[in-house]
Amino acid sequence: MRWITDIERGRQLCLHCRKLHTLDVHVCDRCGSPVHQRIPHSIPLTWSLALAAIVFLIPANLLPMMVVQSIAGEDAGTIMDGVIYFLEHGEAGIGIVIFLASIFIPFFKLTVLFYLLLIVHFKWYARAKLGLKLFRIIHFIGKWSMLDIFVVALMVGIVQFKHLATIVTGPAAIAFMMAVLITMFATETFDPRLMFDTLIKLQEEKHSHPQGSSHD
Repeated sequence: MRWITDIERGRQLCLHCRKLHTLDVHVCDRCGSPVHQRIPHSIPLTWSLALAAIVFLIPANLLPMMVVQSIAGEDAGTIMDGVIYFLEHGEAGIGIVIFLASIFIPFFKLTVLFYLLLIVHFKWYARAKLGLKLFRIIHFIGKWSMLDIFVVALMVGIVQFKHLATIVTGPAAIAFMMAVLITMFATETFDPRLMFDTLIKLQEEKHSHPQGSSHD
């Protein structure tokens, strides 16, 4: 199926209210949001932010996230140590939530972001539809990204409330918060339409040169 794009029509879409504009419009007259045919500098910005998120995510997982003070003494542990702690003390629900929110989801979002960037870079247009589905998933998850941080704060309150122990946050908390926030910005700066722009250009080349070499 061949579809007409905004580039071919000389139009640009407001990503906030979905109104179409001509190319001479810079601010949407319906919602007031900035209007661009494609997000400016989308790829280099997303690469930079995704790599920065990795840099913060490493200490976030290696440095102590929590310091547990109990009658047995004081023990500092990483995020995974916290997960194991709650599993061993019969709080499997809290341990699973922490694992999902603090380990699985951040790494999943960054893995998908790098995959989307590679689709654009290497022109893997056959994977553009899959990339769009993955982008929608991490964009939806992004609305709940602050849950990662709130989970730690909630965990501190729960444990202190139950008088099981006292938990204070460790140095990894700041690194983890930075990784979460930067990943959110990286998701917002990526323009998924770029994956399909490559496909459209290749279709145009194939239509113009039907005897040319085929692509993946």
